[in-house]
Amino acid sequence: MVKGAYLVRNWHPYLPTPDLSHQCIALDRRGHGRSDRPSTGYDMDTAADDLAVLIELLDLRDVILVGHSMGGAEIARYLARHGDERVARIALISAMLPFMRQTDDNPEGIPGALLDASMAAMDADRPKWLARQAQAFFATHLGNDVSPAQVDFTMRQCLETSPWAVRQAQRNVVNFDHRATLPEIKVPTLVVHGAADFSAPIDVTGRRTAKMIPGALYHEYPTAGHGLFVSHRDQLNDDLLAFVEAR
Repeated sequence: MVKGAYLVRNWHPYLPTPDLSHQCIALDRRGHGRSDRPSTGYDMDTAADDLAVLIELLDLRDVILVGHSMGGAEIARYLARHGDERVARIALISAMLPFMRQTDDNPEGIPGALLDASMAAMDADRPKWLARQAQAFFATHLGNDVSPAQVDFTMRQCLETSPWAVRQAQRNVVNFDHRATLPEIKVPTLVVHGAADFSAPIDVTGRRTAKMIPGALYHEYPTAGHGLFVSHRDQLNDDLLAFVEAR
């Protein structure tokens, strides 16, 4: 374990075909999963630095960073703070980028009153808040086949996370402005986003992010919500594999 940072959960081979393999690292950010649960460090800079500690501790090079939701924002901040010397490619999946909160110079963002109301509802009754988000998270109203058991499993994962970590991380990610640094990304980038994403609306996030990163490859899934890693698993895996193996 990296104290106060990430626990490397496992190394495992992914074998899409008999003659290809990709070694993967699954990780837990601080306050999540089996990592430590400190009271501080849930800002974007510390999240990026935690990722840097893990990469350097394992001496990883030519890595392909794949981040979902806040994970995509962490990748972007990692590149801004630590550069791309060890990074070959990045994939931003349903990423909360470039800047979520509406301001005078960010009219495309989500009005602050809506963000604050959502966070207040989460603070007041997190299980209820999650239950109300479940359908929208997977966009099951659009015909996506996600079982009740899978929905329940995802909710249990969320509820097992430190409430303090969730509260602080959510507030930090929606208030962080990445607009100045996204155009500086030089590594090949894949952006994948669902058109029905309720958590990170596509006009606020995915479409803008793809335009800001030079040469980004953009895939938009018309019927996907925020949880497309479940609802569109096969399509996402195919797109990630094609991106990883592209020359």
